[in-house]
Amino acid sequence: MKILAFAEQRDGTFKKSAFEVTRAARVIADQLNAELVTAVIGSGVLSIAPQLGGFGAARVVAADDPRLALYSTTAYAKIITEIARTERASILIFPASQMGKDLTPRVAVRLNAGLVVDCTALNVEGGEIIATRPAYAGKAVIDVKVTSGTKIFTLRPNVFTAGSSNGTAATVERASLTLTDEDFRAKVVATKVAMGRPDVTEAAIIVSGGRGLKGTENFHLVEELADALGAAVGASRAVVDAGWRPHDEQVGQTGKTVSPTLYVACGISGAVQHLAGMSSSKYIVAINKDKDAPIFQVADYGIVGDVFEILPALTREVKKLIGKE
Repeated sequence: MKILAFAEQRDGTFKKSAFEVTRAARVIADQLNAELVTAVIGSGVLSIAPQLGGFGAARVVAADDPRLALYSTTAYAKIITEIARTERASILIFPASQMGKDLTPRVAVRLNAGLVVDCTALNVEGGEIIATRPAYAGKAVIDVKVTSGTKIFTLRPNVFTAGSSNGTAATVERASLTLTDEDFRAKVVATKVAMGRPDVTEAAIIVSGGRGLKGTENFHLVEELADALGAAVGASRAVVDAGWRPHDEQVGQTGKTVSPTLYVACGISGAVQHLAGMSSSKYIVAINKDKDAPIFQVADYGIVGDVFEILPALTREVKKLIGKE
């Protein structure tokens, strides 16, 4: 039995999820007495691939080509499929990132594999992997066993612990592949990088704002608390639809699914679509003037009051604690 893990990187730097997936795959491989192979795709990735050894990868197959500097769903799908077939991997593990969500359905079709997405736990029972994932917009949690010969799982970021690198370097091999222009018929032509704050899908702390902020001119209150905490800024769908915040900050069923250590919801009522994207956060703090708002049903700590009074006071106290004021 062989397991193939996909380590996502961007601009020559591994995403945090790459280490989480590698570590989780190592644990499963040890429990199944299986061999683990980790794949990395991009331009100049041969030099960074050894880092994965510190998180449990013994052997890394790297597809390194200048044309892979920007993501191509068709090229990446072909590469992963060929590596899986060459290695005869029967279990594939990916991050449930934006790239992972786009890539895995294509790979699953090519390999005729069963696919379980957005897993929050993987356990081995009787020699089989049992995957746990949310269902019905986060209202239920289900356990899933894949019966197909080839199985694919995507892991929700920030749920699986990567731990610290032990400094061990993995053995790296260059993938033997032939790519043609036809393989790049779908590709990213440019990327826009948000500067200053972490991406919500990987952030340990997120401060999100909703319609209770009443307008884009008041979002500086959310940003100031986020800056004090070193957090990412999130937003509800209503806020994004209104044009107050960019779509890449949207948290929820139609936005991004997040699992930070701390999620602070400011002026967010807690519609089921929003809860589906953040209910797996370790600690949830809700600030809302409506004591009956649904967000309080999932919150670990709730503050009933005016967000325009509470946010500045909270920011001041945080700054005092960390010595910024």
